[in-house]
Amino acid sequence: MKIIAFYLPQYHQIPENDKWWGKGFTEWTNLKKAKPLYQGHNQPRIPLDNHYYNLLAPNEIAWQADLAKKYGIYGFCIYHYWFSGHMLLQKPTELLLKNKNIDTHYCICWANESWTNAWVSSSDKFLIRQKQGDKAEWIRHFNYLLPFFKDPRYIKINNKPFFVIYRPDLFSKMSEMLELWNQMAIDNGFDGMRFAYQVIEKNLKSEDSFDNRIEYEPVYANYDLNKNKYKLLKTVKHGLVKMLRPLNINLEYLHPQGLVKRDYDQTWQAILRRKKTDEKSLPGAFVDWDNTPRKSDRGSVMIGYDLSKFKKYLTKQIIHAKEEYNSDYLFIFAWNEWTEGGYLEPDETDGYGRLEAVKDALTETGEFESF
Repeated sequence: MKIIAFYLPQYHQIPENDKWWGKGFTEWTNLKKAKPLYQGHNQPRIPLDNHYYNLLAPNEIAWQADLAKKYGIYGFCIYHYWFSGHMLLQKPTELLLKNKNIDTHYCICWANESWTNAWVSSSDKFLIRQKQGDKAEWIRHFNYLLPFFKDPRYIKINNKPFFVIYRPDLFSKMSEMLELWNQMAIDNGFDGMRFAYQVIEKNLKSEDSFDNRIEYEPVYANYDLNKNKYKLLKTVKHGLVKMLRPLNINLEYLHPQGLVKRDYDQTWQAILRRKKTDEKSLPGAFVDWDNTPRKSDRGSVMIGYDLSKFKKYLTKQIIHAKEEYNSDYLFIFAWNEWTEGGYLEPDETDGYGRLEAVKDALTETGEFESF
């Protein structure tokens, strides 16, 4: 079983974040500001030994890779931010590519959304827009990615680099771009590309262009549990927007307000009873969820998490992935999403317990391997 952890590279300073959020901003900034919002709320989360790392510092990525390998994590799915050739947060991945001594596996996920100020405001002011681009840009983008695809550590399936796109529904010409990239991969000695996307709500109209869909948890499970409510809210909101827009009324109040509490057990049970849609489906898992460091009382939090439950549910999901999905891959949220509560890295509350739970789950199912 190859467990792949989603990986966030926003742990180093960049000029854009300095401008938008204040000088010196990194993901740690929001984490350190977090406050408990109710009795027993585990905030702020604190890395073990106050290890607020800088991903541009020597040996930090090697430390992460060694830790992941020790506890049975096969590799990372690293977020990639490309805006018509303008890149953000790319340096950690480039450092990984450059340092061939870092012993891990990885793939890349293009987080192809626009960036807004939605963390702190419901007005969603654009910071940098994501555009679809044209053929010339698609070629430029592929050529930037090609050295990563050629890296022996890059995850490939049947000699096809595995590449994930977060929101393919945002691009009307997605199939044309993927067809071009597939041919460019063949021209560069591969047998094509292996494309996947993250399922957060429902299947896409354009999914025929993709080889796999990754069930992105716990977001997909939350949709399963609340899909009727979501459909009603979307219908009501659409109607109100259409009615009020001519009146030039501020629609900010239409955004959800107030802390949302979700049940850890119910969420995991929704994951474990899911049947795969078809052979494209790749199962997911999650550690925990709490995005209040980003959104404060506009966020959501899981209630009922503890280490024993995480180990129990992950063990069941490994078995479920093998038996129901016939899959050797399991994508987990996440390696280091500290401001969303999804991290495997050691903290002051659980120590190395989350990683130990992964290793124990793999060992108990006969799936542990030091890759």
